[in-house]
Amino acid sequence: MDREPEEMQFLGVVGVYKEAYKIINSWKKIFNLLTLSLILPLSFVFLFHIEVSHLLIGKIESNAEEMSQTQEGTPRYQKLSDLLPAEWAYYFLFQIAYLIFFITLSLLSTSAVVYTIASIYTARDVTFKNVMSVVPKVWHRLFMTFLCTFVAFLAINLMAVAVILIWVVIIGITNASLAILGVLSILYIVGILYLSIVWQLSNVVSVLEESYGFLAMIKSRELIKGKMWLASFILLTLNLSFFLVKFSFEKLVVNGWKLGAVDRTIYGIICFLLISNLFLFSLVLQTLLYFVCKSYHHENIDKSVLSDRLDVYLGEYEPLKTKDVQLEQCHV
Repeated sequence: MDREPEEMQFLGVVGVYKEAYKIINSWKKIFNLLTLSLILPLSFVFLFHIEVSHLLIGKIESNAEEMSQTQEGTPRYQKLSDLLPAEWAYYFLFQIAYLIFFITLSLLSTSAVVYTIASIYTARDVTFKNVMSVVPKVWHRLFMTFLCTFVAFLAINLMAVAVILIWVVIIGITNASLAILGVLSILYIVGILYLSIVWQLSNVVSVLEESYGFLAMIKSRELIKGKMWLASFILLTLNLSFFLVKFSFEKLVVNGWKLGAVDRTIYGIICFLLISNLFLFSLVLQTLLYFVCKSYHHENIDKSVLSDRLDVYLGEYEPLKTKDVQLEQCHV
């Protein structure tokens, strides 16, 4: 990155997007290799899940409808009755397998991109071989942060369900109660958005600093102060882009039987390439957001020290030390 650390704080949405594009374009070789090895498989798993889930659910719904129209006690009814539980079991097993593969590839991609950009930031000679050798050593830190974030998301959702149930039982369903529940729903969405931003930034913290897990989330929450609108806008635009590509894939490929096999294949390839670029771009953006937040708080990363700590990943792994890597306050 050509910008000095103290200049990063002044980047707005357009500036962050331009910087992300500039980094990817300037280091095409390494990012192309990372895309081929990690992000393309991640994108394939993502789209493959949509296609297969649609087929499985369609088959379950078809058999359930046929069963509802079949007389009870007949051999056909008994066959469908035995078949549906097995089909639901296959569906849930597929969802579990998808989550395992998707989360693993997502965390591996995150660790690779964050390490690469940190190496670029410190003007290190970054190679694909070095990055891939570091990824397994960083992955477990990101996984611990993911587990802690999952617990936080689970707690928020359980709390939301509990509030709704208690509200319906005690207060009942009235116009006033529905209005209040609407306000609470907005607060719930804001909370989910906030936690999503904290999680994305905590992934970068887990790679570049000593903290991971809940400590990385706490650190991320402190960093995001003052840059919440920037982070929120970036997250919302990325999610909107992912939704549009996913929606297009479902309409044109999954449900686009009338288009023909050739057209569906072309649209599938286009969606595959778009989603791959979005995954890469989003990982670069969240890493840049980390540096922007650091700069905004007038904290300075010693590039030589950070470079030395990145070298640790290439040898025997040791936890990063806060006193070495944490940003020092630079009052201006």
